[in-house]
Amino acid sequence: MDAALGYIFLAGAFALIVSMALMLGRLLGGPTLYDRLLAVNSFGTKTVLFLCVFCFIIDRPDGVDIALLYALMNFIATIAVLKFFNYRALDVGLIARQTDQEVGR
Repeated sequence: MDAALGYIFLAGAFALIVSMALMLGRLLGGPTLYDRLLAVNSFGTKTVLFLCVFCFIIDRPDGVDIALLYALMNFIATIAVLKFFNYRALDVGLIARQTDQEVGR
């Protein structure tokens, strides 16, 4: 790897670590649940980016596959948490949601 490219990757990794620390501050100080959930989702996205940059710093680009798996888990977990806080259950199907809208709940 070229020395200039290595410094660019190190600067990017440092910037990601700083932004992850800011997201942790937002997580602890968020006034609402949705602010905290957005901070957790942003932290997960920044973690994926950091894993990608770190894998290129250590010359192991095969770790990007692990980062992609983590991104999928982050997305599914965010959708599940939002569904849980909306319906107070995870087993609510599409038909139950339609009947709730027809009744006016």
